[in-house]
Amino acid sequence: MPLPLKFSLDPARPCVLASVLGAAVLVSIAAAEPMLAAQPAGTPTSMGRGQRHESRHEIDQLEDQWRQAVLKSNPAAMQNLLAEDFLGITASGTLQTKQQMVDNLRAGRVHFSTLSLSDRKVRFYGTTALVTSLAEVQGTAADGPLAGSYRYTHVYARDAHGAWKIVSFEASRIRDTDDHR
Repeated sequence: MPLPLKFSLDPARPCVLASVLGAAVLVSIAAAEPMLAAQPAGTPTSMGRGQRHESRHEIDQLEDQWRQAVLKSNPAAMQNLLAEDFLGITASGTLQTKQQMVDNLRAGRVHFSTLSLSDRKVRFYGTTALVTSLAEVQGTAADGPLAGSYRYTHVYARDAHGAWKIVSFEASRIRDTDDHR
């Protein structure tokens, strides 16, 4: 008779791995259910190869449009790209709504002279796309020069008309190896 697999966070209190995995699966299913229920009727939860290729092409174009909107401080283009309930988290941890993001572009509070993107990865989850990229930036902000390497994430979701919109953004600065703060 096989013995149950065990692991221990505290040697005095062993946990049965199967119980932990079972709980993790239940939590995952419970977390995914609202996302699947919120999709419009008839929306597939997975994509075929052709649809995934087409969606990847659309997302790549939208990422290029986002880059141009940031570089050219184009609030109208940004307004088109962001979902109404957009919420962004800047590299400094500040939350921004769609209106705040558009207003900041319009006011020129941050200006990017360089925004080079690389290492883009796109993953699809039904009607949601997750994009991660590496950004090399140079520019100015209200408190001085802005330069460095950042990782960012865009979350896209299809709106009621089937168009991809950015619903979330988060950026994190990549610290220099000499920076020990």
